[in-house]
Amino acid sequence: MGGHDAEAHPGAPASHHDAAHSAPGAQGRHDLDQALVPAQVFSMGDADGAGNAGDGETPVHEVRLDAFSIDATTVTNAAFARFVAETGHRTESELLGYSAVFHLALRADLDDVVGQPPQTPWWLGVRGADWAHPAGPRSSLDGLAEHPVVQVSWNDALAYCEWAGRRLPTEAEWECASRGGLAGRRYPWGDEWQEGQRCNIWQGRFPAVNTLDDGWLTTAPVREFTPNGYGLWQSVGNVWEWCADWWAEDYYARSPADNPTGPATGEQRSMRGGSYLCHDSYCNRYRNSARASNTADSAAGNVGFRTVALT
Repeated sequence: MGGHDAEAHPGAPASHHDAAHSAPGAQGRHDLDQALVPAQVFSMGDADGAGNAGDGETPVHEVRLDAFSIDATTVTNAAFARFVAETGHRTESELLGYSAVFHLALRADLDDVVGQPPQTPWWLGVRGADWAHPAGPRSSLDGLAEHPVVQVSWNDALAYCEWAGRRLPTEAEWECASRGGLAGRRYPWGDEWQEGQRCNIWQGRFPAVNTLDDGWLTTAPVREFTPNGYGLWQSVGNVWEWCADWWAEDYYARSPADNPTGPATGEQRSMRGGSYLCHDSYCNRYRNSARASNTADSAAGNVGFRTVALT
């Protein structure tokens, strides 16, 4: 989902909860392994000109962050299922009755397809697609317990955080964690792609032919490939990750230096990291500095999240 390529569903307005502050503790509910990110000053933004016009990856600017812990992986289907079992939470896709599914992943009857946006025809609006049926009503989570939960909106991610005593990362925290201590580098492992697959993105001719060189058409297990220097798995590729911040293209030019939390208001929420649909011909956002956004009530088959807490 590059930039704005998931269906943006009309629906409830974004929550005004201040997602940059930790919710009360909920010991034992959230048991994902943690990566510890030390307090530091780092250079945030696109240092090598690889960014996309309009994504607001510049100017590069120094940011000072307090130490924090971040989930080593995105939140899994198994973890989200525990949250749903305890709370009875119904996701926005369930309440709306449909969500966005990539066309090659569809597991539904054709009469369950209720929309196909002309600007992004590879996305289908599918009745009965939700977190437990990520590719449509004929799909399930069988074999996907350790894959990232998808079909969750920003509001759903926030509800999970409040249950878990966690919060969503700010964009600055997310980028710092993804860099893994490598200053100014394009990817979590450095500047070069090198041989072989380093993350779960599209191979072949987007959006019709995926050669599956990395073994995955859609999501991969959260511990596939190699973690970065802080111990984060798959911060780029696999699924987009919701961040706490409101989105603004021009925010970097006015961002405070200390623990920035994004604009005070906005219309969309920020996302980071790219997804299994990223390809250089279409979306090269599987980079540390890449940015995207969507409305807080939107969900799709390639969007998930991870959580943080101050140490």
